[in-house]
Amino acid sequence: MNKFVDTHCHIHDDTYELDVDQVLADASSEGVETFLCIGTDEVTSQKAVDFANAHENCWATVGLHPHDAKMGEDAFEVIARLSVDKKVVGIGECGLDYFYKHSEITDQKAALEYQIQLALSRNLPLSFHVRDAFDDFWKIFDTFTGIRGVIHSFSATQKELDEALSRGLYIALNGIMTFTKDTAQLEAAKSVPLDKLLLETDAPFLTPKPYRGKMNQPKNVAVIAEFLADLRGESIDKIAETTTANTKTLFGV
Repeated sequence: MNKFVDTHCHIHDDTYELDVDQVLADASSEGVETFLCIGTDEVTSQKAVDFANAHENCWATVGLHPHDAKMGEDAFEVIARLSVDKKVVGIGECGLDYFYKHSEITDQKAALEYQIQLALSRNLPLSFHVRDAFDDFWKIFDTFTGIRGVIHSFSATQKELDEALSRGLYIALNGIMTFTKDTAQLEAAKSVPLDKLLLETDAPFLTPKPYRGKMNQPKNVAVIAEFLADLRGESIDKIAETTTANTKTLFGV
């Protein structure tokens, strides 16, 4: 059986309604055996760390999502404290989101800059969330050197893909690819170099076809991998092998 990694999920969150032990067992039965639980604020980051410490094959990132960037300095301090835990393998989910603007742009930029600095000081990779904000994102990104990371939930075009790849970033694809009607997104997904590709679910969100309407689970990484293998004309064996190796290279797990 192929082995997969879900590099971005939120199954540790209190809002995740499914039985987590069953979710992990179901994922294992589909070959998904390693899980990165992603923090989005100080509360969910703490829960991600606690969950990872309680489950051998789970790891955590800690961060402040652009929606929650308004939480500011107090949240920064919590994230920094959590970042030294032995099960923390990255900083994020962080970035810029100009589609919703749940936090002011100035707060989003400040939170992003802080988390990049924190990641560099801890020698950790970053999980980036960027929506309708790539121009400002690159301006901030390019003021730093040595950043390692991934554009989570990539659903942009070849232009943004080329910009990300030129900066050495990984690209994470999820269930969006199975239901998008945007041909530019699909063309970009086809052209992600295999050695820069990661798989994720973003569970409980973005459930892939044919399971739309149900809560997403890490086991669906296998469904996403099958779709991408067909889309890209690659063997699922190669996608499984390479994306798992890529996760090891970036996150060390």
